Amino acid sequence: MGPYEYTVIRIDGDYAHLLRTDTPTQDTILVAMALLPDGTDEGSKLLWENLEYTLI
Repeated sequence: MGPYEYTVIRIDGDYAHLLRTDTPTQDTILVAMALLPDGTDEGSKLLWENLEYTLI
């Protein structure tokens, strides 16, 4: 599955709002911070591949 690229646009407590950047859509997804790598902050760029997020 994937890979898909995301940007963290907002963090609300234990959740992050991610915007997919490799397609023209403006839809966001909500992901638990526990599933994201350490050091993830607003503006971070993430790669989702094989059910795992990594910082780019």
